[in-house]
Parts: sequence; C-alpha cells; structure tokens
Amino acid sequence: MIRFFLRSKIHRATVTEANVAYEGSITIDAHLMNAAGLVPFERVEIYNVTTGSRFETYVIEGKPGGGDICINGAAAHLATPGDKVIIACYCMLHDGQILNHRPKLVFVDEENSVRQLKEAETAMTVAV
Repeated sequence: MIRFFLRSKIHRATVTEANVAYEGSITIDAHLMNAAGLVPFERVEIYNVTTGSRFETYVIEGKPGGGDICINGAAAHLATPGDKVIIACYCMLHDGQILNHRPKLVFVDEENSVRQLKEAETAMTVAV
C-alpha cells in the first residue's frame, strides 16, 4: 500500500507579493526552498493562515536571501502581502518507509529568514 505523508513545510511565512498577471505558481526564496528540500516546479499546497483559503500550485525559485513568498496567477486572489501561509509538500511512502520517515520543518521569522530547522517525530512516536 502507498500512503501520502508530509515531506516538508515552511511554517507561517509572510506573503511578500501577490501578482495576478504572472503565470500561476508561488515564488519562494531559494534559501527557503533548499531548507525545505523543494525543487523548481514541484507541487506544493498553500494554507493561508490569515484567511483560511487553501490552494495548490508549483514552486518557482526566487532570489536567494530575498525572503520572497510571491503568490502568482489566479491564486493571487487568495492571498495578499502580509498574510501568513504554510507551504506544504507531500510524498508517497510504502508501508516499509513510514516508520522512519521524518518531515523537514522550516520555521521562519517576520522577514522569511530561517529561524529554526527541525525534523518532525517519526511515525513510531506518534499515536496511530
């Protein structure tokens, strides 16, 4: 059996721009992408903590160290600069991979700089 699990997330990043005219995607600071293990064009889900909206899109690499979290295209109607968002990426795991899986958690400050990197608990320590 294959199941879906959180692979990584950027927690409570601040949206820096919303650009309706740009093709759909989210532009993320390259340093944040690296910290979360994201690559260009990878699918992510966005949870807008400020408004409650949720959507999915793909990642575009932003300038390293710029703190960019830009919501582009139609999704720009779902976020405005200053909104707090969680950017989540998921993976598929076979049963034998689940017990040792540890998602990367990236916590950022108000300027979207990495404040803390953590790995989540393993499935062995979480009640099933």
